[in-house]
Amino acid sequence: MLRTVSDRLRSDKENLANLISREVGKPIRDSRIEVDRAVGVFAMAAEEIRQLTGETFPADSYPMPKGNESRLIFTVREPVGVVAAISPFNYPLNLLSHKVAPALATGNTVVAKPTSVAPFTALKLAEHALVSGIPPGVFNVVLGGGDDIGKALVEHPKTRLVTFTGSTAVGKVIAERAGRGAKRVILEMGGMDPLIVFNDAPLDTAVEAALRGAFGYSGQVCTATKRIFVQDAVAGVFTESLVKRTKSLKVGPALEESTDVGPLIDMAALDRVDSVVHDAIDRGAKVLVGGSRLKGTSGGYYYPPTVLEHVAKESSVVREEPFGPIAPIQSFPSEDEAVSMANDTPYGLQAAVYTMDIGLAFRVARRLHAGGVHLNDPTSLRWDALPFGGMKSSGLGREGLRYAMEEMTEVKTISVNTASG
Repeated sequence: MLRTVSDRLRSDKENLANLISREVGKPIRDSRIEVDRAVGVFAMAAEEIRQLTGETFPADSYPMPKGNESRLIFTVREPVGVVAAISPFNYPLNLLSHKVAPALATGNTVVAKPTSVAPFTALKLAEHALVSGIPPGVFNVVLGGGDDIGKALVEHPKTRLVTFTGSTAVGKVIAERAGRGAKRVILEMGGMDPLIVFNDAPLDTAVEAALRGAFGYSGQVCTATKRIFVQDAVAGVFTESLVKRTKSLKVGPALEESTDVGPLIDMAALDRVDSVVHDAIDRGAKVLVGGSRLKGTSGGYYYPPTVLEHVAKESSVVREEPFGPIAPIQSFPSEDEAVSMANDTPYGLQAAVYTMDIGLAFRVARRLHAGGVHLNDPTSLRWDALPFGGMKSSGLGREGLRYAMEEMTEVKTISVNTASG
């Protein structure tokens, strides 16, 4: 059934991509990539579940309790039960697939609550699942606000695991409510992902990573590059190159094939981005490109890709997740300073380090407080089959198909005494 879901998503790729772009303003080229990833998630779930097995233990290697020489010990994995899946707007198909596919593969039932601003992609996924043979009542979608529907799902006595992707503030509320019922949680929350560029870095590659990380889907991604730290000797060259590339990006409607940066999700997001940019300016930051709402876009939530330099460390744009197309650049003199600046946040999702010194790269990777560190690759890099999650206020538990499956199963130990009499 999982393979059939995958096949149906593949055959409906263009319709799904069009729906994603119309719902959340994602450029159509990126929406197609999202559909491809969801296709892969369901296909890989069908394969990964084959590898998720119990273990056997040599009982006679344990001195206690007595009689182990006559015992067999093994574990089995069982479904946790009902999984509540609460998903965000930015990847309405793929992030929901990351919750639904491993839950179904491990034998759980799912009640999904997509974000209120993008419900239709989730409903389309449920339709494909039903037609693929997933029995009625096994994968359910309910619509509504988090204060009502989300709260009810988390607190319902039959819910045994809550998997959530969204803001840290909401994630902490979910954790508190789930904890009162001793429910498991997988929380993928916010990030202030740093990109660190050392003097010996391949600058062209680093600039492209910053461009992609900061402005991909208008920066509305938890793994987006939120802070850029560049070592003093190359800060000027790096900044000049990033500004030049930023000016080449096309801002426009999501369904136009040539669009690089589409609209923000709503007016509240537009107001927030504008506010944090002006807060940075008030604290001494210099705008190199962008920096104000686009004129002539009445009725659209467009904000231009914005590059800032001389950003004060107290500025909101480098303290709180802006979720917008902003690239704030700060310079640093040494490795220790770069690590200190990168770790100076309550978040710890992903980080990127650019250098040709492999020793420096591994040393910094070990010192950074982040769930994922990418060396000479962007902060937004993610493999759907590998562990994904954050430290500190960026998350609890891990996604990634096999790792989510482990979270979504109970381990039961069974022992057999073969001694007679």
